Amino acid sequence: MRESSTVETSPSPTDESLRSDWVSRFADEVIAEVDRRIAAGQARPEAPVVCASGVSPSGPIHLGNLREVMTPHLVADEIRRRGRDVVHVLSWDDYDRFRKVPFGVPGVDESWNEHIGRPLTSIPAPPGSPHANWAEHFKAPMTEALARMGIEVLPLSQTVKYTSGDYREQILLAMRERAAIDAVLGRYRTKKTTAEGSGEGSAQDSGAASEDDGGGASGYYPYKPYCSQCDKDFTTVTSYDDRTTELSYVCTACGHREIVKLTEHTRGKLVWKVDWPMRWAYEGVAFEPSGVDHSSPGSSFTVGTQLVREVFGCPAPIGPMYAFVGISGMAKMSSSKGGVPTAMDALEVMEPSLLRWLYARRRPNQGFTVAFDAEIARLYDEWDALGRKVSGGSATPADEASFHRARSTQSAGVLTQTPRPVSYRTLASIVDIATGDAAQTLRILADLDPADPVTSLDDVRPRLDCVERWVATLPAEQRTQVREAADLERLAALDDGQRAGLALLVAGLDDHWSLDGLTTLVYGVPKQLLGLPADVRPTPELKAAQRAFFALLYELLVGRDTGPRLPTLLLALGPDRVRTLLTPTPPTPPTPPNPLMLRG
Repeated sequence: MRESSTVETSPSPTDESLRSDWVSRFADEVIAEVDRRIAAGQARPEAPVVCASGVSPSGPIHLGNLREVMTPHLVADEIRRRGRDVVHVLSWDDYDRFRKVPFGVPGVDESWNEHIGRPLTSIPAPPGSPHANWAEHFKAPMTEALARMGIEVLPLSQTVKYTSGDYREQILLAMRERAAIDAVLGRYRTKKTTAEGSGEGSAQDSGAASEDDGGGASGYYPYKPYCSQCDKDFTTVTSYDDRTTELSYVCTACGHREIVKLTEHTRGKLVWKVDWPMRWAYEGVAFEPSGVDHSSPGSSFTVGTQLVREVFGCPAPIGPMYAFVGISGMAKMSSSKGGVPTAMDALEVMEPSLLRWLYARRRPNQGFTVAFDAEIARLYDEWDALGRKVSGGSATPADEASFHRARSTQSAGVLTQTPRPVSYRTLASIVDIATGDAAQTLRILADLDPADPVTSLDDVRPRLDCVERWVATLPAEQRTQVREAADLERLAALDDGQRAGLALLVAGLDDHWSLDGLTTLVYGVPKQLLGLPADVRPTPELKAAQRAFFALLYELLVGRDTGPRLPTLLLALGPDRVRTLLTPTPPTPPTPPNPLMLRG
């Protein structure tokens, strides 16, 4: 979604800044590789540069999967910025087998084990879903998230590609070259090593040797049919005739036996280690990253780079390995099935630009964490600080590049931004205290800076919406409960220093009624009590006095020793309520004797 030009306050990116990060360096490599292919007659000059991703909709598509899409998206967008025709292909691996029942999907229990072995598009959607099948159910939220993040892809359903016969010639080629494929895979099946002193297989054992690659007692066959009776892939190919393309198989699940002709058969697929390089060749992929699990020695990517050259006669793509994405505060996201937050979960509490930035600022081989707990405020602080540096011209070229890649794309323009990006931490305190009261929220926001007040809640959206959804995930014990009335007993027990501190604070409210002013006031009261000037450097004694004063304020205002930032809390309560809760009730003067009673 484009925003109005008045919202975009940071300078436009320069060529220098956008050529100073990992994205630009990969774009350089990809363009050079495509130009080499054209010169060698391996690619047509008019064909677009192809960047690719592959995602299996076997369950909730989590934030680790998003890196599979974000990495080529960023590279493709940079290539497009340089004036080259480029397409980002997203292969939906919806023709994969259903391997296991994911944990935590509502309405799905162990009875769904009956579907194991069937294509994902042949499995019913979870109960209550409006979607046609299991795969479409999990593709839908990812598709929506990509649109909100400005990520444009060419989606390809592998169910459609296989069942339409689009891959027929590639399947027949793989079957003719099955001996060569088997030989390549065999190089890794025999590379069994033992981890020193552990008796465990090495990392190589997690590659080609550990996955179903089409081998069997009756020979090697890279094509695996789905049974025409039970629709499962518990099938074993028993023979194949290259001349007639007749393939015989038996299903170990239901016992069905059948002979099919691969010139006609469309209910099956190549095994993964052959399927992936076949698609590289079919689509002319120049760039596709893969996760750590696909990049170890003997794994899918390693084998695929050899098969695409030796069997399919095409060059391998540039394929960097990307690291895992960590999550903090998973328990907050009740909508995340099985504790694996998705992109849509993240977009509930993060603006699209921030989520994009988390992926853009780190090289693919660097891990990072997406925060759903209180750390989300720190991420926003970093993001806002970077925006100020970019506007002020002090950001490094690489940081400036990641900032602009997060905020905009070459084709979609600038994504929707918050016109007045109030601190996420401050907004969270306001929302927590105002408890959904729009008028109260706007009143507090206007008081943040009386010289330039926020006049509409739309000025702080969509960030405000994200904050409201985040605060709603907080457990009751973490929400702020302001006292209904003053704690008279605690106020009566104050010592002289505490009374003096509260008196100074209350007396200074009117002259300091703004966020910055109240910040100065609450930090300044302990300085006055110690007889120190306002600009004194903090000392251990001063810090201890400030902590004690803050704890007293929290105790009197919210009944515990911590809470939202005090300046924000004071603004939220308003000066009259602050005075009520912090002013000790003067002692009641004694009642004078009644003269009439004395005469009696």
